[in-house]
Amino acid sequence: MRPTKKHPKPPKPKTAKSTKLSKLSGLLGGNRRTVLPGPSAPGTALAEAAGLHVRLGQREVLAGIDLTARAGEVLALVGPNGAGKSTLLAALAADLPAAAGEVRIDGRPAGEWSARDLALRRAVLPQAAALSFPFEVAEVVRMGRAPWAGTPYEEEDEAAVAAALAAAEADGFAARSFSALSGGERARVALARVLAQRAPLLLLDEPTAALDLRHQELVLRICRERAAAGDAVVVVLHDLGLAAAYADRAAVLHDGRIAAAGPPAEVFEDGLLSRVYRQPVEVLAHPRTGAPLVLPVR
Repeated sequence: MRPTKKHPKPPKPKTAKSTKLSKLSGLLGGNRRTVLPGPSAPGTALAEAAGLHVRLGQREVLAGIDLTARAGEVLALVGPNGAGKSTLLAALAADLPAAAGEVRIDGRPAGEWSARDLALRRAVLPQAAALSFPFEVAEVVRMGRAPWAGTPYEEEDEAAVAAALAAAEADGFAARSFSALSGGERARVALARVLAQRAPLLLLDEPTAALDLRHQELVLRICRERAAAGDAVVVVLHDLGLAAAYADRAAVLHDGRIAAAGPPAEVFEDGLLSRVYRQPVEVLAHPRTGAPLVLPVR
């Protein structure tokens, strides 16, 4: 708060919450010069993989990946277990290094951004959310605001936290301990933290895995809303029906490579999916919407 000339006001006492966010901001590089992200025109590439190869130990998990996440779109990563979906998401987040090729975020090589600059540009939801301390739900969500500390947008923290809790339908237990929540409730709180971060690139790894039918649909509607607002959303999904209904594009991964990419109506073809999943399937058009319905042959 800026003091007056005659009667300077004492600084606000630090609360436990502000201290936690301050420490987290410091870990993100709060003392370095921060470049705030600007608005992106629809179709702008916010994350790109070019000739990407990723190795984990001695195994090459991704080989020659070319993929772009664009502002205003939902991109679904689908494929069988072990195909490389989560690895690709982590590489696009700059959380895994490339053995060859390049990842670019917001038009620059990922390695050129500081940790804080990355946190302002991309928000990552991992498969599992675990915390060692009994934080309250609202405190967990508030952690998503740490990258904005010391910027003009810091004053939006409380509004952003409240909006994220409401969007994920987690506001009803905002005062409860995160460690006391069910698996589905934890998943919704983790999503709320990502939403509160308000980064223009959302990278979500199996966000529907622990959720019931209602909240699976809720998560994908949120993805569509964020894309409509100009963000780029990349989401790993196992449910091909959800991918077909909500994604603008889908990339089908198989053995560390992209077997097909494009609109779900074009790439969800029974021959391709049967081969990739090693399970005979048939693809039918929904009688009302025309969206592909993928059904196992039984």
